[in-house]
This record gives sequence, structure tokens and C-alpha cells, in this order.
Amino acid sequence: MKLTCYRTGAEPVAVRPAPATREWMDRTPSGYAYRCLPLTIANAHGWEILNRAEFTAEWDGGDGIDAIGMQITDPARHMARSHFGSGILTFHIGAVFRTPAQVNLWVMGSPNLVKDAIQPLAGLVETDWSPYSFTMNWKFTRAKTSVRFAAGEPICFLFPIERNYPARFEPETLPIAADPALARSHRRWRRGRDRFLQQIRASAATGAAAWQKDYMRGLTPDGATGVPDHLTKLALLPFPEDGRG
Repeated sequence: MKLTCYRTGAEPVAVRPAPATREWMDRTPSGYAYRCLPLTIANAHGWEILNRAEFTAEWDGGDGIDAIGMQITDPARHMARSHFGSGILTFHIGAVFRTPAQVNLWVMGSPNLVKDAIQPLAGLVETDWSPYSFTMNWKFTRAKTSVRFAAGEPICFLFPIERNYPARFEPETLPIAADPALARSHRRWRRGRDRFLQQIRASAATGAAAWQKDYMRGLTPDGATGVPDHLTKLALLPFPEDGRG
């Protein structure tokens, strides 16, 4: 399947497969944050669009378009504007994306990437038919605070999702006893987890000894049953270099 980025201007669109790493995760003791596989898979579960030129922005707390002030280092390559008011900063991507039929793009901020005083907003775009480019919007969460966007910093994260996919599911709630095999497996996990935590507290274990790895290895609590399509990392293909044609 193809995911195509059609550039609408002269400036290339910097898009890359999102990395699994985060600076704040690097700084956790012994890098323990990377032991959470759901976290790292989410980090890398799409592509990032990068900011072209450094700038700082500050919101004065007002609702008007002029309530956001910016200090811009490179006006020719600057991507952000204030269009909507209400403390919303808008990035113009300069591209139209195309996906296969019935596939949308989920557009959001990079997962688990924390930025003080401003919050990325999410949107869902029908990119299999739409000829319209989209914008990436960030909302200030605190006034009178200067926010810096560096050159090369990810300002948008996107991944494909089938149209109307969540609506295909029929939600239900049951006691876990309704699935005896699942209940037995869960009880086994709970007992093992409780013993493990008691041992950790008693021994103050650190490093690999302080980490249960069954989920990371794709194993059920019996330690023997594996999941054949378990993912421990994603390797997304990069967009080819923009030929500026």
C-alpha cells in the first residue's frame, strides 16, 4: 500500500519514520522507561513531520488572532501562524497526502513527547479522496510563557487507519470468569506479579533483575506460550528524498 506526500510548494516537506526514543526516557534511571513496550511501540507507530526553522511563540491569554506573538528566525521557511484565535498555533504542512481507498490519516502530536505550556491537537483526515491540505494545530495551555520550536523538531505525527474502524466493534462488559482460560491465565499473572514485587521490595533489586519481561517477549504467564506476530519494534519505511521537481 502507498502513502504519498504531494508537496504543494517549493519547500520540501521533512517527513521521517518516528523514532522509538525520547529524551525524557533516556534520562530515566537505567533507561527504565524503555522497559514499557507499549510506550516505545506507540512512539514509533507512524511518521513525523519536522519543523523547518526555529522560532519562539507566546500567548498573552486573549482570544484574538493577535494574541500570539512570535519571534521568527527565518521568515522564508517559517511554518506557523495564528489563524483561529483562542491560543491556537497553526502549522502549515504544505502537502496533500494520499492513502488507499477507505484509509484515513490520524494526525496528532508525537506520542509521549512532552512540551511545556502547549498541547498538540489531534484530527482525522480522509486522505483517500480529499484534495485539501491539512494543518497541524497546537493549543497553548498557559499564557505569558515563551515556547520554543527548534528546527528539526517534530511538530506533527501521522499514521494510517481504516475508515470507520472503531465502529466495527460491538463493545461488551463481562466478568473475567466468563472466559475461564483467560481467568486462569490472569490469576497466574497476578500471583507471579505479587511475588515479584515482594522480592523487589525485599532485595531492592535493580537493572534486569527488577524487570519482568513476559510481555516484552510475547509470552503468556506460563512462560511457554508465544505470540507469533508479537511486535517489539517497528521499522517503517522512510519517504524518498524530495526531488524538488
